Amino acid sequence: MSDAKENPLEETEKDEEAEDYNSNDQKREGEEEFNPNVENMEEVEEYSPHYRGEEGEDNSNYQKIEEYDQDFQQVQGRGGEGGYNSNSQRIEEEGQDEEYHPNYQSTGEQFNANYQTLEGGTEEYSSDYQRAEEEGPYYQKEESEDYNPDYQDGEEEGEEYKPHYQKVEEQGKEDEDEHANDKVDKGREEENLSSDKGGRLAKMKSQGKAAGTKAMEGRNEDGQEEELTEDEIITVPQKITKAMLSFERLMLPGSHSSLPGASIHSSSGPTLSLDPEDALMLELSQAEISDLEPDLSEDQLPSDKLREKLKEAEAQMGRDRRQEKQVSYMKHGGKAHTSAQSLVSSTTEDALFKKQDNAKVFPLTMTWTFGWNSSLPVFSIRGDNRRVLLYACAHTAVIYDVFQNNQHHLQGHTNVISCLCVSEDRRWIATADKGPNCLIIIWDSYTGIPVHTLFDSCPDGSGIRAIAITRDAKYLATISDSSVQKMCIWKWTLAVETPACTLELNKDYGVQNYLIFNPTNNKELVSNSKTQVVYYSWHEEKNVLAHSAPLLTEKTFNKHVGKFSQSVFHLNLTQILSATMEGKLVVWDVHRPPPSATTFLGFPYIKPCKLVHLQKEGITVLTTVDSYIVIGDIKGNIKFYDSTLSIVNWYSHLKLSAIRTLSFSKTPAPTSAEKCNYPQDCTLKGDLFIVRNFIIATSDATVYHLTADGTKLEKLFVEPKDAVYAISCHPYQPLLAIGSLCGMIKVWDYEAKTYLFSRVFEKGLGIQSLNYNPEGAILGAGFTQGTVYILDAMSLENATKEPFRYSRSSVTHISFSHDSEYMATADVSFTVSLYRVVVKEGLRVWEYLARLRSHRKSICSLLFGVHLDSNEPRLLSLGKDRLLIEYNLPKTYKDHLEVLDIHRTDQGSHPTCMVWYPPLTKELFLLICNSSYKVMLFNSTTKMCRKTLLGPTYGSPIEQVQLLPVKTAFELQKRYLVFINKDKVGLQILPVDGNPHKTSAIICHPSGVVGVTLSYDGCSAFTAGGEDHSVAQWEINLRALDAAVSLGGEGLTPFYGLVSGGREGQFYRELEDYFYYSQLRSQGIDTMETRQLSECISLSELPYVMRAIGFYPSEEKIDNMFNEIKFGEYVDTGKLVEKINLPDFLKVYINHRPPFGNTLSGIQQSFDVLGYTNAQGKKAIRREDFLRLLQTKGEHMTKEEMLEGFATLFGLTPEGWKSEPAASALGGAELSLEEELPDEITAEIFATDILGLTISEDAS
Repeated sequence: MSDAKENPLEETEKDEEAEDYNSNDQKREGEEEFNPNVENMEEVEEYSPHYRGEEGEDNSNYQKIEEYDQDFQQVQGRGGEGGYNSNSQRIEEEGQDEEYHPNYQSTGEQFNANYQTLEGGTEEYSSDYQRAEEEGPYYQKEESEDYNPDYQDGEEEGEEYKPHYQKVEEQGKEDEDEHANDKVDKGREEENLSSDKGGRLAKMKSQGKAAGTKAMEGRNEDGQEEELTEDEIITVPQKITKAMLSFERLMLPGSHSSLPGASIHSSSGPTLSLDPEDALMLELSQAEISDLEPDLSEDQLPSDKLREKLKEAEAQMGRDRRQEKQVSYMKHGGKAHTSAQSLVSSTTEDALFKKQDNAKVFPLTMTWTFGWNSSLPVFSIRGDNRRVLLYACAHTAVIYDVFQNNQHHLQGHTNVISCLCVSEDRRWIATADKGPNCLIIIWDSYTGIPVHTLFDSCPDGSGIRAIAITRDAKYLATISDSSVQKMCIWKWTLAVETPACTLELNKDYGVQNYLIFNPTNNKELVSNSKTQVVYYSWHEEKNVLAHSAPLLTEKTFNKHVGKFSQSVFHLNLTQILSATMEGKLVVWDVHRPPPSATTFLGFPYIKPCKLVHLQKEGITVLTTVDSYIVIGDIKGNIKFYDSTLSIVNWYSHLKLSAIRTLSFSKTPAPTSAEKCNYPQDCTLKGDLFIVRNFIIATSDATVYHLTADGTKLEKLFVEPKDAVYAISCHPYQPLLAIGSLCGMIKVWDYEAKTYLFSRVFEKGLGIQSLNYNPEGAILGAGFTQGTVYILDAMSLENATKEPFRYSRSSVTHISFSHDSEYMATADVSFTVSLYRVVVKEGLRVWEYLARLRSHRKSICSLLFGVHLDSNEPRLLSLGKDRLLIEYNLPKTYKDHLEVLDIHRTDQGSHPTCMVWYPPLTKELFLLICNSSYKVMLFNSTTKMCRKTLLGPTYGSPIEQVQLLPVKTAFELQKRYLVFINKDKVGLQILPVDGNPHKTSAIICHPSGVVGVTLSYDGCSAFTAGGEDHSVAQWEINLRALDAAVSLGGEGLTPFYGLVSGGREGQFYRELEDYFYYSQLRSQGIDTMETRQLSECISLSELPYVMRAIGFYPSEEKIDNMFNEIKFGEYVDTGKLVEKINLPDFLKVYINHRPPFGNTLSGIQQSFDVLGYTNAQGKKAIRREDFLRLLQTKGEHMTKEEMLEGFATLFGLTPEGWKSEPAASALGGAELSLEEELPDEITAEIFATDILGLTISEDAS
């Protein structure tokens, strides 16, 4: 099949003379299939649609819509269920099977291509068709099956049939069908099915005469109806069986259900094929068949009687169909509708921002993004009358309407988007990412719907480095980012999961980072790295992707070439142009040997032809538009050249930074320049320089729009060009301050989504932290150089005469006291600095008070609080050295920061953040998260650990947490936390109790989230992405999270799911056995007294049961468990709890155990620190050192305890460690550790041979 016939994205200019449509279009003899997306294609004649009408159809306004009968939708063949496609054009070719093209609109702007069926037994598959989950994976059809980019999953049975056809007139010859008037009498309700079925049956009877194929209705030149002559009367095949007629009725044109395989032939018409393999059975009762078809035998039937029978059957079906109301449901959104078209095929480019948002069903929904990835291009995807841009922001592609100030987010990637491209008509967007489970997603820019996703495009997890799409959006090409790059070409319209061809690139070619198709030949591409250009020629019939990569040296042209930036195919000649950072263009000749050549030389190749020194400035952008070759350079200049590389015009007065992207409007430049203000070009003729308007993106993250008419430069937006680490929300206004390492602070109104004001600090000052004081009057800013600024919140002017410069390292935290009298900062040198407000000359001014290096490792939280017995502020700091330090502010004086107390928070895990726990109980707590996914509650006064709870487990521990503000007193009864971990933002319902349904999270910044802040009303959360230069705004929907908790069950139901096998599993049954066995042990195994059993066990038995079920807590953790249970009711009752029942025991076990069980990585980490490298290259500990460490380090054992422990592990003690008096009778004398323990102990030996554990490799 030629490129033209395979093209799934056909568009054409609307014929001004054609106002109506016809269902029986014909194709000229010898004419190739029309491809409206490729201009000047050879052997394609002008497409001229003229409406001639259907049988009995009202030609002036044929808009009748009838629903497709459900009986005909039960065809369970390949292609799945689907509505009957409409808006189609039928093209017939002499001597060939006819091809059916549905959903073609002659507007010249939009191609509505739903599922296309080739009557020769093949199907073209729609490019936005996403197969429903119940239908299983994509069915890969034969080579003739194409994927149509306008079909969207979601069309089901009962969708309406809207046949609006266009007709290709065949050399002015038009014919008639004698049934036209009869059809009119039966009404428009029957036109959908009858006209199409009649047309198909007539074609099957037509004896293969394409040029003489009769239209179902026609008129002569005078507009009068013609009568069929005897020669023109359509005859019926000599033998027609009931099976053939049933198949004729069931195989409706455009239906998704096609049954390929066993053939049914008419005498000389087209062939319909049925494939018995993988085709599902279609069953109709005998009564249904008799109702649908005339009573025919296999003998010859008169044609007029056959036609009468057909009319009666079709009329009956039309009446039945009108009585049934078919309603289809969109699978995305679940809303009922009666449209037969998919959302993709029926929408227009203006519908993206007009559609209503679905109900918010997620706890967190992205509503806005601030910033963009300035290393990737920006595209203009609408006409000149609109400013609609496409750019990447972290893992989201953003479609931004500048005039409406509205964003639409294309969300689907879990990694940062690494490259993107758009089709020539700006309809189709392709995005790709880097990282594990990388994806390639093709989107419809009119609806924002992902029409196709390519999974496992890089099995090694490297991701995609470069991507390109053909002009007609038929093929997609990618280059991976692995150490050995792979070039792949995808026939994405076929919905296949594997590339059509793959080529591994030589490492000597360098990292290929730019890729582009030849706009005039889909089978040619060019890519380049900084050092080498690679030309590709795809020979699909030979399944070969040939390439040519000649190496350029300084000897090639006897001149220095420079590093390549971008490459492009020449406009007219068979040449390739490559730009360099030395301001030069390398011209390559493409040599295409004759087809007769069979050796390797038979493949095209390139040779360096010429080196053109255009300018001194490095060229960063090289592209083509219309008849111009366009370059952009590092000085911000934009120059236009003709095909001979003669300069035509340039823009050098715009004073831009280095050009990153040039994206020209899809609207062509006007042909006439009347009443225009275009500049003159620089040629001798001095003609007007008429060019399309275009978008300019620069290296400083600024985006401009240039209107060529009048040379009007409009700045669309300016965003931070460096990493964003600092964000803060105003305490009572909808203001968001964003700070970047480039020294820029921008303040936004996040409700109106408008930029308010900004300040750019001197070069070298990067903002690391920001925070408003509780009064909202000032903004504290910490810089990477250790400088601290106090700024006016409304103007960003200095609130102090000079900034504070007491630190030499980056200021990571800024915090204000509740009365705004104190400000504290922490830096990366583990130092806490304190500032306070003093009154001087009647003015309140800030002054430095003291600083102290109080931690040994980085400080993760700095927090002010309020004393319970007074309104005085208190200051606490928490470091990764596991120290919680409180400072004595009243006793602090100039240059002396007094420490009140120091507490260690944990024995093994390090803390990550802390926040004041809301007053949901009578006891005031500090909430501290640690690296073991635990949330710990400490008494704010005694610093005793009162509770340890399982926190959210979303791939990494919590790194920052904030309490969600409330607006009313009623909301104080139920509070929520907002947290971030490595790459996600989430919500947690308080109180924390280990219930996994009380939390929800979503990926916000795959490359790492560095900060979070909350709006004053608690409706939005904001996350900073650091190196991705962006900030995301998330709408909070608490009802969705509350609903998830309700669905998760009550009581112990959520906790049963956290143990292996659940409530009825073996683990829980063993836990019950151990629980009740411990009651026997507590009374003595051999006692003869009456047993007194209850539902509780003594707290002294708790560690033994824990160890029996595989959890080995340290002594510190056991003490924490005891304190948690003992003091659980003390505040309310004043009594200590000495017993625990089974449900509470299960909760304590789940909350205290390691979240991922025993893992080898944790044990290996200890051996890496304590051991040495043995002969096998593994970390090991000598036996004598191992025994010494057990008795001297950590929670050290006595020698007796150590020997009894080993005796139990080696099976020498029947009951366990000191569980029975007889257990210690063996003592340690009989135990020889030298015999039992090897000379070298590795992590594997210790875990499996000594402890006897079955452990996993890692925590994830």
